[in-house]
Amino acid sequence: MLRQCREHGHFSGTNCPVCNAEGKFIMSDREANSLGRILALVLRHAPEKFGVEMDLNGWVNSRELSEAIQNQRRHFHWLRGWHFEAIANADTKGRYQVEGEMIRATYGHSIELELDLPTDDIPEALYWPCDPETVSTHMEYGITAGDRKHVHLSKTISNAMEAGHVRISRPAILEVDTTRAIADGYTIWRAGTTVFLCEEMPSEYLYHVEADDPSIQDMIAMWEEE
Repeated sequence: MLRQCREHGHFSGTNCPVCNAEGKFIMSDREANSLGRILALVLRHAPEKFGVEMDLNGWVNSRELSEAIQNQRRHFHWLRGWHFEAIANADTKGRYQVEGEMIRATYGHSIELELDLPTDDIPEALYWPCDPETVSTHMEYGITAGDRKHVHLSKTISNAMEAGHVRISRPAILEVDTTRAIADGYTIWRAGTTVFLCEEMPSEYLYHVEADDPSIQDMIAMWEEE
């Protein structure tokens, strides 16, 4: 469930991960998951589905969005703009950004936007999951965004494994030499807490992380235990 600690802010679960206080109830897991799916639809793919206006940087007004959701989803009659801030603050992946009365998704868009995301503090290496059968193709031709607007890179091998596992049983991992790529003029943006974006990544900056890497083996062992 989603709660709010008086001292440490919003969190998911029953107790604050910092001080173990129970905190104030905000919404149930069912409500948070349902609202999260609506936010992903509106802020990443189709704001017109709920009749809200989005600017060229992906921002929508949280009050207008809450009213639009109330009108289409009567069980969200209690929803207010500040509930979106709770969703954003408690999200460990940093999928949403709230500034004043405005909210936007930080990555995962299928619509054309001009995201003004920061480009500083980029790690020296980032990681990207792919089907093991396509490793040789990417090592020759690089990585492109496909049906997305950006390539999504991960902060760690474990993060990349988790992202790839959504559609691939045991994803292969490619490492990106971001230091050389940036020096050669390629832009990488910071999106969520573990997600970084780029428009493409040529093959000369890619390295195949071997399957016996400890981080890969740890993730596989965890999946096999589930």
